[in-house]
Parts: sequence; structure tokens; C-alpha cells
Amino acid sequence: MTRQQSIGLAASGLLMIFVWGWCSGVSLSSLAVYEAEILSFRTNHPGLASAAAAGIYIVITAFSLPFATAATLVTAWIFGFPVGLLIVSFSSTAGATLAFLLSRHLLRDSVEKRFPVQASRIRRAIERDGAAYLLTLRLVPAIPFFIVNLVMGLTRMPTITFWWVSQLGMLPGTIVYVYAGSVVPRMETLLEKGVSGALEGRQLIQLTTALSALALMPWLIKAAVRRFRPQESGDR
Repeated sequence: MTRQQSIGLAASGLLMIFVWGWCSGVSLSSLAVYEAEILSFRTNHPGLASAAAAGIYIVITAFSLPFATAATLVTAWIFGFPVGLLIVSFSSTAGATLAFLLSRHLLRDSVEKRFPVQASRIRRAIERDGAAYLLTLRLVPAIPFFIVNLVMGLTRMPTITFWWVSQLGMLPGTIVYVYAGSVVPRMETLLEKGVSGALEGRQLIQLTTALSALALMPWLIKAAVRRFRPQESGDR
């Protein structure tokens, strides 16, 4: 194994540990140790760090692991808004497309047996509305994303259509979550100043805006979808 491969593997492990730590509620001092190592690697090896984060995110999404939200926030927190948005947006769509392809070519019978009701509903809706129905599901997650990824593999939708519609439909939510993660203070700052001291002025406004957007976004998108599709059928 080359030195760069070793560094990439170590960074991947650190990022995964950090995601686990975020979900498990470990101490800020423990997270600060991981933070310093990850940020150092990101600065010295930006390409490898981005690839490691993207790879982990694709795996989380493709196999429906329960870390997607935490991974989004952590990735944004590490890389900032512009880079974090690129990583999360394209990686989440890549992972969803991989799950779609696995369902279509390897897991068709299992998915059909596991989600018979959702499969029947989505097939009827796709026959009626085509890609517009997938776009609606991405904007308003009436059905969990991982089920959508798998059941769509049972339909006749072309892979390229699934990809670009998912990319577009998941973008609004991704922007909000990445923005929220990007304005969270560093662990070192939280340790030195505490939560109230770290969140002052502009940063407090940014975090409040992000949290408000997270709370309002599902309602706003649902209202918009209903506005443009007033004749909602009983299939939803």
C-alpha cells in the first residue's frame, strides 16, 4: 500500500469515526481530537479528503445506512458550504443510483417481496406521471428515500432519468442541510468559549436561519407541490 493510499484510508476511517461520534453524542474534547486530524488532512490533501468523504457518503446512501443526515452535516462542517454541497449533492445521487441499479439487476425479487405496497403504488404513479412523480417524491419525501431508490429499480425508468431527476429533486434539501452544517462552530471554539460564547453575532444569525429553513422547508415544498399539482390522486 502506498503512502497516499494509507493516508486516504486513515482519513476515511477518521471521518467514519467522526460521523459515529456525532451520532453517539461523545464529548466535545474527543471530537476536537478527530477534528484537528481531519482538518489537517483536508488542508494537506484536499483531493484525497474529498474523495474519501464522497466514497463514504456513497456507501452510506447506497446501502441505506442510518447516518446520511449526520454525514451531510459533518461533511459540510469539514469542507464548508461550496465544496460540501458538491460532495454531498453528487455523492447522494450516486449512492441512490447505485441502490437503484442493485435493485434492478440483483435484488428485484427481494425488493418486490419486502415492499409490495410501495412497489404497486409507485409503478402506477410512474405510468401516470412519469418522471414528475419521482421529482415530487424527492421534493416531498412522502416515502422514505431508500425505499424510493429500491422500488424505482423495479420500474422501466431509464437510469439516466432517475439520476438527473434525483439530482434536481434532492438539491433544495441538500442545500439547506449543507448550509446548516457549514455554520456550526469548530469544536475547539466550542471548548474554549462554550456554546453561548461561540455563537455570537453573524454566526448566531446564520445558524438560526439554517435551523428555521430546516423546519420550514418540508412545509414550503409540500405547499408548492400542491399549488402546481392541485389534482392529487389517492396513490400518494
